[in-house]
Amino acid sequence: MEQTFCKDERLSRKSLIKKLFDEGEKRFFYPFRITCLNCEVPSKYPVQLLITVPRSLFKNAIDRNRIKRLVREAYRQNKYILYDALSENHKQILLCLTYTSKEIVTSQIIKEKIIVLLQRLKDDNAEVAQ
Repeated sequence: MEQTFCKDERLSRKSLIKKLFDEGEKRFFYPFRITCLNCEVPSKYPVQLLITVPRSLFKNAIDRNRIKRLVREAYRQNKYILYDALSENHKQILLCLTYTSKEIVTSQIIKEKIIVLLQRLKDDNAEVAQ
């Protein structure tokens, strides 16, 4: 599997974002609040991802952009965990990761949390498929 994060994998359609926040299931896994929704997406990729960092927590755009860059990199390297499970079941999901910590955590911690988060999403989708 390619370790890329191309434009088609990013959630950018306003209608899909609205649907995600209106109908999606919300969970909390420090330092992220996760919103996910199983649905048909007009994309060849099984996951479309939106990463948000609230301005209320980080006033400087430099800090918000750094966090988004760290999260994007951790996701890019480990997305195969979720992709393999969803490809087997021919499912697609919309996913939003909202950073909720008031401090910038290290890239290693973000990477570990993303791995655990993707494992949990994979397990949840495996249960839904049965």
